[in-house]
Amino acid sequence: MLWVKALHIVFITSWFAGLFYLPRIFVNLAQEAPGPTTERLLLMARKLYRFMTMLAVPAIVFGLVLTWMQYHSPEGMKLPGWLHAKLTFVVLALGYHHACGSLLKKFERGTNKRGHVFYRWFNEVPVLLLVAIVILVVVKPF
Repeated sequence: MLWVKALHIVFITSWFAGLFYLPRIFVNLAQEAPGPTTERLLLMARKLYRFMTMLAVPAIVFGLVLTWMQYHSPEGMKLPGWLHAKLTFVVLALGYHHACGSLLKKFERGTNKRGHVFYRWFNEVPVLLLVAIVILVVVKPF
């Protein structure tokens, strides 16, 4: 179980690094006029999105394995409340990941209507999600 937990943490950390950085690229894209810099930023954003998607898959798989192991533990077949809350925040993180992909497509099509201030605030969402998830896992408040 410790190996699965360690790999889960590594992939979650890597995935969230992408969730932190991609919106920063969006901030720069929202400030740039079309040109070579925009094309370079779009290339970076596309590659980062693909890479963070590849990192999210094993993070989720290892998380599901850990959840399955918790469900089949000696404590019985009842998942604790903190785990339900954590899984809710994980689903929100997956939704955020998907939203990043949708926003990237808008930038690629040249249909982005939002300014850099929106993306600066949007960039804070994964921080809040990560804080909530870590607190739930470490403190286990319920």
